[in-house]
Amino acid sequence: MKLRHLWLFLATCFTVLTAHAQPWPSKNIRMIVPFAAGGPADLVARELGQVLAADLKQTVTVENMGGAMGVPALSAVARAEPDGHTWLLAASGNIVLQPMLSKHGGSELLARLKPIGPVSTAPHVLVVSSQLPIKSVSELTAYAKANPGRISFASAGTGGLAHLGMEMYKQVSGTDVLHVPYKGSSGAVNDLISGQVSALFSSLPSLQGLVDKGYVRLLAATAPSSSPATRQLPLMSASLPGYEYATWYGMYVPASTPAALVERMNLALNRALKQSALVAKVEAAGTELHPGTPDDVLQWTRRDTDKWQRVIQSANIRVD
Repeated sequence: MKLRHLWLFLATCFTVLTAHAQPWPSKNIRMIVPFAAGGPADLVARELGQVLAADLKQTVTVENMGGAMGVPALSAVARAEPDGHTWLLAASGNIVLQPMLSKHGGSELLARLKPIGPVSTAPHVLVVSSQLPIKSVSELTAYAKANPGRISFASAGTGGLAHLGMEMYKQVSGTDVLHVPYKGSSGAVNDLISGQVSALFSSLPSLQGLVDKGYVRLLAATAPSSSPATRQLPLMSASLPGYEYATWYGMYVPASTPAALVERMNLALNRALKQSALVAKVEAAGTELHPGTPDDVLQWTRRDTDKWQRVIQSANIRVD
């Protein structure tokens, strides 16, 4: 063996042995969330953090870094010490969509992150204003074809998953529907209730109260789910074969974190995700927990990159 190769081999062995030898966790764990407090990601992070803290005997602190397309959150983890004490709970939008949609979307940061494992998935649901006499996806599509440009889909902003879900619907159904972007979800929801806009894709928890009160009508879910809140819903694909998407979350650490340490973190994460109390609480809100491997996250990333790239290119969407 050449001397250079020998030194590389010994250095690798030392890194692995060191990762095994050092106690972990040896201090508080920061779980950074690239969204404001109170949303679905924050809910999962805080519930998961409590379970991890009890298991690992260390405090897990959730830090919300919303805004700027999540770039500050990704940056904070990318530049953190690779010692297993700074985690990032990132959404598929942070990892897949933003780098394709914006030159400021943090694409250069992704190479400085690596996944610990998947955390959760959740379908969106399609709702329409109760002002419309539409009770199924088939009826919506028939109405949209008979009335080009009359059906409008609200979203919380151009390039978000609700917007892309509408663009996918438009492409798969062959309909001419209108996108109405808002600056946030509150205006979109208010105009949906009043009938100023026709339809909206969003997460179920944010709409369940409106559905229960009859302000909006729930038509279908965008993907299958085992969550008791969504598993009985009709699927978009039943009326539109090939139409399917879900939002997902994965846990990340700095890319230079030793593989042996990532393996230990993955085991801890999966133990937490299998806790029955956590499963019951989170899945009741429409989210499905997914213990798994770092490679699962990479596969999800490749799958969704291919899916959404076609939609984005076909619709010629950019956010800057």
